[in-house]
Amino acid sequence: MEYEFATIRHALEEHLSSINENTSEIQALFEFLQEMELKVEKLNARIEELQLHHQHHEEVKIAPLNHIERSVFLALYTEETPLAYEELAMKSELPLPIIQDCISSLINKGIPFQRTYLNNKLFLKLKPDFKERQAKENLINLSLNSFM
Repeated sequence: MEYEFATIRHALEEHLSSINENTSEIQALFEFLQEMELKVEKLNARIEELQLHHQHHEEVKIAPLNHIERSVFLALYTEETPLAYEELAMKSELPLPIIQDCISSLINKGIPFQRTYLNNKLFLKLKPDFKERQAKENLINLSLNSFM
């Protein structure tokens, strides 16, 4: 009977030893995964930073504007709220059909607009980020004479 207990004790000790080895291996793998997770998070943060940098410094290509287009652009640039075509016509002192053609021309030349519909009526506003870049970088090449 003592021999059988010794055999069982020996088998249990071997089993306990293998459990301890597996636990150490699992712990090492867990630590490795944590390190990898940190590295992936750092890479994601760096990629996001690069994307933001790229988007912020993205080249804006805007074709030169003629006198009428500048007038409509200034009406939109100096206004904080979206304007309907009729309001743009009054503010820029141009006929409505010219305003409609001019807006199409501005879009084709690369001016970004925010469009809003209210009661089946279109309202336009310059995109805020573009307006900010215009203020800082003078993308349209406006002069003081443009405002007079």
